[in-house]
Amino acid sequence: MNKYRPTPDKTPTANALHPNIYLLSTVIITVIAGFLYGYDTGIISGALLQITQEFDLSHNAQELVTSAILFGAVLGALGGGKLAEIIGRRYTIMSIAVLYIVGVICCSLSETAFWLGMSRLLLGCAVGGSSQIVPVYIAELAPAHKRGRLVTYFNISICTGILAAGLVGAFLQHYWSWRTMISVAAVPAVILTLGMLKLPESPRWLVGQKRINEARKVLGMMRESDSEVVRELWSIEKVRREASKSQRAGWGELRKPYVRPALIAGLGVAAFTQLSGLEMMIYYTPTFLSDAGFSHTAALYSALGVAVIFLVMTIIGKLLVDRVGRRKLTLIMMPWAAVSLIILGGIWLFGGDNPNNSWIIVACLFAFMVFNAGGIQVIGWLIGSELYPVAIREKAASLHAAVLWGSNLILTGTALTLVHWLTIGGAMWFYAVLNIIGFLFVFFMVPETKGKSLESIEDDLRNNNFSPRRREAVK
Repeated sequence: MNKYRPTPDKTPTANALHPNIYLLSTVIITVIAGFLYGYDTGIISGALLQITQEFDLSHNAQELVTSAILFGAVLGALGGGKLAEIIGRRYTIMSIAVLYIVGVICCSLSETAFWLGMSRLLLGCAVGGSSQIVPVYIAELAPAHKRGRLVTYFNISICTGILAAGLVGAFLQHYWSWRTMISVAAVPAVILTLGMLKLPESPRWLVGQKRINEARKVLGMMRESDSEVVRELWSIEKVRREASKSQRAGWGELRKPYVRPALIAGLGVAAFTQLSGLEMMIYYTPTFLSDAGFSHTAALYSALGVAVIFLVMTIIGKLLVDRVGRRKLTLIMMPWAAVSLIILGGIWLFGGDNPNNSWIIVACLFAFMVFNAGGIQVIGWLIGSELYPVAIREKAASLHAAVLWGSNLILTGTALTLVHWLTIGGAMWFYAVLNIIGFLFVFFMVPETKGKSLESIEDDLRNNNFSPRRREAVK
C-alpha cells in the first residue's frame, strides 16, 4: 500500500485549483467534442435546402449526403478504440479535434455533391470517434459518486450543438451560405485542440502502461484527500493485474462468458437509444408537421422547440442520474414516451387533417421529447462508459458507439420509407412498440450502476452478480 502513497509535491493541496474545479474544467473542455458532434450532425437540416439548390440533388441524393456522416460515425467509432488503446485517451481526443477541423474545411470547399458526401463521411469519423472516447475519458477521470453527472455533460454538449445548428439554420439562412454554416464549426474544434494540450491523461490508461507515478499525480489533482488517491489507485491496479492476461486476448475477450452480460446490456441500451425514435424526431419534425398541415414557419419553430426540450431535459437528467439511478430513471420515463407516441399516432391516423388537433400534435410531440430525452437518452453514452471491463473497455466502447450510430443510420435511412408504408400515424405506433420493447429490455437486462466504481462493476461481472434480478436478490 505504501507504494501508492502520494509524495508531498503530488498531493491535492499542491494544485493551484481545487480538485473539483480542476475536474470540472477538464470535463468542460473535453465535451466541446460533444458540441461538435451535435452541430455537425444537426446543421445539415438547415443547410440542405441551399445544398440541394446548388447541386440540384434528387431525393435519394439528399438522403445520401445527409446519411454519409452517420456511416462515417460507425467507422470512427470502431477505429477510435484501438487508437485510444495505443496512444491514450488525451491524444486520441486531440487527433479527433484535428479531424473535425479538416472535415469541416473539406465540406465547405466541396465543389460537387460527391466530394461533399466524402467530406461528410470524413467528418463522421471524427463524430464517431469522439462519441466513443470522450465518455470513456470522463468516466475514467471521475470519482464514482460523480461519474453520472460528469459524463452526461457530454449529452448536454451534444444537445447544445444540435440547438445551435437549429438556430443557425432558422435565423441565419438568408445571411450565411451553407459553406459558412458548416465551416464555423472549425472554431470550437480549434479551441478543443488547444484546450486538450493542458489536460491530463486518464489514470486508468496510465496504470495500464505501468506509469503508476503519473497516474497517482493525476488522481491527486482530482481527488480531495490522499486516502482517496491511495484507495482508488490500489483498486485500479488490482483490476489491471487480474485483466493482464485478458488484455492480450484482444477482440476474443468479447466472447468470454463473464463479459457477455455487460455487452448485452450496454449494446442493447445503445440500440434503443436510437431505435426509440428521438433522432427521427429531430431530423424529420418539420417534414411530419408540414404533412399535417402546419405552415413552414410553424413547423420550423416546433423543430426548434424539440431541440430546446432535448437540451433542457438532458440537463435535468444530468442532475437526477446520480440520485435516482440510471436504470430507475429510464424505467420511469420510457413508458410515458411510448404513451405519447401512441396518442400522437392515433391523432394522425384518425384526425390529423383537423386543424383543431394541431395543438394536441405539438403537445404529444413535446411530451415524447420530455420523456425520451430525460430517460434513455441520458444513459445511452453513460452506460457505454462504465459497464465494460478494463480488458475490453476500448474495444467494447467502440462497439457500443458503432451500434448506437448504426442504429441511428438504420432509423434515419428508413423513417421516410416507413411513413410511406404505414403513414405517419402507423410509424408513430411502430416507434411506440420499440419504446415498450426497450423498457422491457432495461427492466430484465440492465442493472443499476449508480455510485459504483468502475472496478466494482467489473467485480460484479466476474462474480456473476451483474444481472438486475441477481443484484436485487443479493440485496
